[in-house]
Amino acid sequence: MMRIMQKNISNYLLLDLASVTNNIRIWSKELGFQEIGISDAKSEKSHIESGLLRWLDIGYHGTMDYMVKHGIKRVHPDKLIPGTLRVISVRMNYSPPKTRNSWQVIKDREKAFISRYALGRDYHKVLRGRLQKLADKIAEQIGCFNYRVFSDSAPVMEVEWAQKSGLGWRGKHTLLLSREAGSMFFLGEIYTDLPLPVDKPIKNYCGTCTKCIDICPTQAIIEPYRLDARRCISYLTIELKGSIPEPLRPLIGNRVYGCDDCQLACPWNKYAAATGEQDFAVRNGLDNSSLVELFNWSREEFDTKLAGSPIRRIGHEQWLRNLAVGLGNASYSKKISNALKARYNDNSPLVREHVRWALQQHGVVGHL
Repeated sequence: MMRIMQKNISNYLLLDLASVTNNIRIWSKELGFQEIGISDAKSEKSHIESGLLRWLDIGYHGTMDYMVKHGIKRVHPDKLIPGTLRVISVRMNYSPPKTRNSWQVIKDREKAFISRYALGRDYHKVLRGRLQKLADKIAEQIGCFNYRVFSDSAPVMEVEWAQKSGLGWRGKHTLLLSREAGSMFFLGEIYTDLPLPVDKPIKNYCGTCTKCIDICPTQAIIEPYRLDARRCISYLTIELKGSIPEPLRPLIGNRVYGCDDCQLACPWNKYAAATGEQDFAVRNGLDNSSLVELFNWSREEFDTKLAGSPIRRIGHEQWLRNLAVGLGNASYSKKISNALKARYNDNSPLVREHVRWALQQHGVVGHL
């Protein structure tokens, strides 16, 4: 393997790297990426590393123990994939066209709000597949080279590398922002030992705006560029596997999978363009479904209807937990009460706990 690595490095010296880079940009557009940037993967000690370690020490990562396990590999690509010299970052728009207005759904407490990135096919599969095709095209031109593709997988600081490559800047909500596309896009990466020419970062354009901080339902953005995941609705509805803390349940409202409030409030998202990717088109009417309808899905319906969806990753039990919270926050109706009562003795202790909390919110439990 080491002989192959040395052979490839020698071959790289003969390449017209500017031409290779230009072709990579062309191919990335053909594969559906809206923008691409290339950054140096130097692993010098920096404020990024110290900031990550401090964030972990405080415990802002909650139960995401994998973040501690991988530690500084997030900051040092060459510790994850030895020999990495460059990070090729890409972005792909995800906002599906012809969806019901997000704010209208959030304000309609009988509806279930699902983060707009999760309305279609699982983006992990889409982006990884396209990145692999991009790597294949590079190999066709230059021969075998060393690389690995990522999309929200493994210990990769996606926003940091995208920012370093000039795709945008880190917003105060901690997401990447672009003047051309807001923040409603996915990121993906190729780690490689190809010594490609790098792009320059751009300046931060958040200015004095704090709309994302002000609007957060649980005040999870505790200061600009710092998020307490333990309070974040995306964490609570997706990453957290156990019981949702009771004080936070009323603040979640009807957000049953993720939360887009900080993005919806961001002025830069007036530039967010709808995606042309059919894979990200709305499935099963999830942009405008009622809480009761989704809560009534059996495990089989959940698995079947959400096959290929990122939502299926959380499983039926967690799905019901989230929906029970949404139903508890909805205005009382006989339909909602009956739906909750039907799962009062659910096999899952987690579901039972949240169902009973929801019924208490409606003053129903004493009558069971």
